[in-house]
This record gives sequence, structure tokens and C-alpha cells, in this order.
Amino acid sequence: MGDHSHGGPNDSGTVAKAGPESLEKFQDPGLPPHRKRLADTSPRAEKRAERQVAWLFVISIIGTLSFFIAYFVIGRTDSISALRTQNMLLGLGTAFAMLGIGVGIVHWAKTLMPDHEVSESRHEVRPEADRQDAVKIIGDVIEETGIKRRPLIRNTVIGAIALAPIPAIFMFRDLDRTGATANQIVDRLRYTMWDKDVKLVRDPSGTPIKASDVQIGNVFHVIPEGLGETEHPLNEKAKAVVLLMRLDPSKMNISPGREDWHYNGIVAYSKICTHVGCPVALYEQQTHHLLCPCHQSTFDLTQECKVIFGPAGHALPQLPITVDSEGFLVAQSDFTEPVGPSYWERG
Repeated sequence: MGDHSHGGPNDSGTVAKAGPESLEKFQDPGLPPHRKRLADTSPRAEKRAERQVAWLFVISIIGTLSFFIAYFVIGRTDSISALRTQNMLLGLGTAFAMLGIGVGIVHWAKTLMPDHEVSESRHEVRPEADRQDAVKIIGDVIEETGIKRRPLIRNTVIGAIALAPIPAIFMFRDLDRTGATANQIVDRLRYTMWDKDVKLVRDPSGTPIKASDVQIGNVFHVIPEGLGETEHPLNEKAKAVVLLMRLDPSKMNISPGREDWHYNGIVAYSKICTHVGCPVALYEQQTHHLLCPCHQSTFDLTQECKVIFGPAGHALPQLPITVDSEGFLVAQSDFTEPVGPSYWERG
């Protein structure tokens, strides 16, 4: 038989390593050829790009001015249509103010600023020399932007950037126009229009409700009488709106001290969810459950609107009610606890 063993590169069977002299050196490919843009070769294209950038900054200015118009002119009344228009213009104005600046700067950089690539070798740290280099770089950057020789872009970008932050100033200022203390702000949220003998009326008609009008299984969306005559009816409504229902008194689990808060099974609870303040608007007649459609918090009406499901922190506040001499439903007092989300301070 012949010898079928295979020899390697050497007799020991190991691969010989190439010496340094046999290694191939990689050539530095350098930077790719610079391709000029149309604005680099055509003065007409350069001027067109400059106008486009300026118009984008003008759009930003128009957006900010739209915000001012919506803020100071529209929405001075508490009508729903005016507030919707105001909110739409506030949003669009802010969006175009930011979008115009962002797109304008990007378009400016891509079409007009120099786009050549530069590579530099590392060197030792030289504080004074590095400072001078930094100053030179800043000067080069300013020169490359062309802002000195392009007054149209310079003036519009200054105007856009100067106006853009102003809406935020007004928004933060309006967190509290009166300079109220933290306790005063909490008190504004704690107390509502409800008071002794204030009639419960239908929302939005304002029609008073008699106890005889409320049958088992009915649900009424209720506001306090005189709401429309207040200075800020929507703000007051946001705190005072309630749901009115009638239950079989035998199915009600009443806590001590609340025995007279209902009238023959007619109960009133805040409509504002105690999670994040969404309106609780769904009533399941068979189970006597109130459901918040935002995050599915569920309240059991037979257990004084105790939370039985969902993220809400506590039960819906109950409005003590009774009837007047004419049989109309009226409040006995305000809510005994703050309405709305449970993250507010509670005393």
C-alpha cells in the first residue's frame, strides 16, 4: 500500500506565518471626489434655494403670529365653537413655527452651506494653539453658512428664532394669572358651584328636574342651575358636572353619615373620573356599574361608586341631594371632598 498521508505546508503540519515583508499594505483611499450641487454652479439655482430657505423661516413667523391671534383674539368667549377654533389655531401655529425653523435650517445646510469633507490628523494638546484653532473654526463655520452675505436668510431666521419661544412664555404665564398661592389653586379645584338649595338641572338645556322625573334605570347628565351666568361656565362645569340615577333603595349599601344624601334612591355622583379626569359617561343598568371609557375604570353604584376595576384611585365623590318644597331636586351642599383625579392634595 502506498503512503496516503498528506503533508502540510511543512513537515510539522503547522501553517507557516508570513513575515512582515510579505504583508500587503492597504492604500489610503482618500476622500471620494466632491460632487458639486446645482446651487454651487448656478447662481440662479443658488438664489432660488436662498428664497426657499427664507420662505420656510417666514412660514415659521406666520405660525407664531397665528398663535398670537388665536391666543389674544379668538376664544375670549366660553363657547365650544370658539374654543375649538382657538385650540386648532394654537396647535397649528405652534407646529408651523417649529416646523418652519427645522425644515428651513436643514434645507439651508443641504443646498447652500459648503458640503466638502475634511479630515485632520490627531496632534498633541496645545492649549493656546487649540484655542486659536477653535476661534478659527468658529469663524470658518460662520463664513460657510453664508449668513453675512445673505441678508434675506439672516433677517428671516433671526425673526423666526426670536418669535418662536414667545408662545411658551405666555403658556407658562397662564398657569396662574392671578399669582395665587398653591393652597389657593387647590381650593379652586376643591370647591364647585354646588351649594345648599342649588337646583339640579339637565345638561345642556338647564331644565330643573323633579324627583318624579327620575325612574329606576334612568340616568341624567346634570349641572348646577345658573352655570351659564358665571364668568367661566366651562371651567365651572368641568368641576361641577354630575350623573343622576335612581336605584332600588334595598340594593344600596349606605355608609354611616350618608343616610340622607339620597332621596328615595335618587343619587348624584361626580362625573369626573378619579383617575385622570375623563368624563364617566357609560351606565350599565343591569349591573349598576358606571364605566369610564378612557381607561375602563369601573365604579359600583350600589357601593357608593366604589372602584371595582381599573386604575382609578378612589370612589367618585357623592353630591348630597334632597328636594325643595316644589319637588325639584336640589343640593344639600357642595361635595365633601375634591372631585377629579386622586393625585391632588386632599385634606
